[in-house]
Amino acid sequence: MIPARACASHRGDGAKGTFLREGASRFPGASEASTLGLVNALRVEIWSDVACPWCWLGKRNLEAAIEHFGHPVEVVWRAFELDPSAPRKPEPGVGLVERLARKYGASRAQAQAMIDRTTQKGAEAGLEFRFDRVQPGSTFDAHRLLVWAAEHSGHEVQGALKERLFQAYMYEGRLVSDHEVLVELAAEVGLPAELAQAMLASSDYERAVREEQAVARGLEVTGVPFFVIGEHHAVSGAQPTEVLLQVMMRVQAEEDATRPLDDAEACGPDGCAVPTA
Repeated sequence: MIPARACASHRGDGAKGTFLREGASRFPGASEASTLGLVNALRVEIWSDVACPWCWLGKRNLEAAIEHFGHPVEVVWRAFELDPSAPRKPEPGVGLVERLARKYGASRAQAQAMIDRTTQKGAEAGLEFRFDRVQPGSTFDAHRLLVWAAEHSGHEVQGALKERLFQAYMYEGRLVSDHEVLVELAAEVGLPAELAQAMLASSDYERAVREEQAVARGLEVTGVPFFVIGEHHAVSGAQPTEVLLQVMMRVQAEEDATRPLDDAEACGPDGCAVPTA
């Protein structure tokens, strides 16, 4: 098992490691709209939370892998809440260190050490984590916005919104449960602010988010990022670029081997094809 880092939804190391298994399949409600122009694109679905620093690191590693891959890739972001019980507004007087200590049953010193290690890893990847600014809160509406973004404008725009949410939460210290903040971030990546605001004010896409979370439970996901590459291969944790690339190349080779070849000359009930040249 290859060591990796992930954000766990509960105490334990179940989210660490890399594994490939049969049974992971494409989300049944997946939109095909964004595949237009991406012929034979490899599909990578990622369960993650915008409050997860390892998910941002995993995104960077995946982007680097895609640069070296040489084939079209469609990236789809799926919903996973690290703390489904998180309130929409931060608990007054309770900082991130205290929240982590409570969540994992650790001391404040141990929680601070976790933050320091993550900050260092982020810096190595060119990401600046400012945990001193983080405002913990519910990410459910952020996930609704991401599902809507994919349906409205495709998965490329969804990816841009995901990046903006990571930056807003991890660096700027924005409260991503605040609808005004979410509408502003949506507009920054080209989504219509009025439609985003109306969607957030409704209950739209709540069911879609719950369905994505249910799929994660079915896949026994306990921590994120969690990648499903192709239809049957799963990778857990913020794996290094070379590991993700290796799995992607393996999956692509398998898909190429099973993809039908272009039609060639053949004989049928009405006779045989005659070459024109």
